[in-house]
Amino acid sequence: MTGTVLAFDFGERRIGVAVGESALRSAHPLQTIDARDNETRFATIGRLIEVWQPGRLVVGLPAPDRADHPMNHRCRKFARQLEGRFGLAADLVDETCSSVAAEADLSAAGVAAARRKAVLDSVAAQTILQTWFERQPAPSRSSSGRLEA
Repeated sequence: MTGTVLAFDFGERRIGVAVGESALRSAHPLQTIDARDNETRFATIGRLIEVWQPGRLVVGLPAPDRADHPMNHRCRKFARQLEGRFGLAADLVDETCSSVAAEADLSAAGVAAARRKAVLDSVAAQTILQTWFERQPAPSRSSSGRLEA
């Protein structure tokens, strides 16, 4: 798969969003959607999809090996809603410790604690997307030198 990918760190209050390019296998934090109502959330996501034109979406799954984890159900539902509303495939990826890793990365980068909270969710989404890229087969080059999925 080549093209742009959007990833989401789903939360009941905030949704972190990251963007990346499959050919580069590199993810970047994009923004945090701070809203509880679905109308605002999906309107914002719709605008991001319009701007970035992703070919695929990725949603973090907090505890993939625990069927009873309450957020697993919510994240799966969110992924299905994305697919239904926007007609794009939404893959689920293990996001275990993505927020912890994001917090550590921001701290190591010298980001002040007050600023970290504002960007933590989008950096967690970046971690989720980077994990997804690492699990995808590496693109190969055709005889013409073009990247192929």
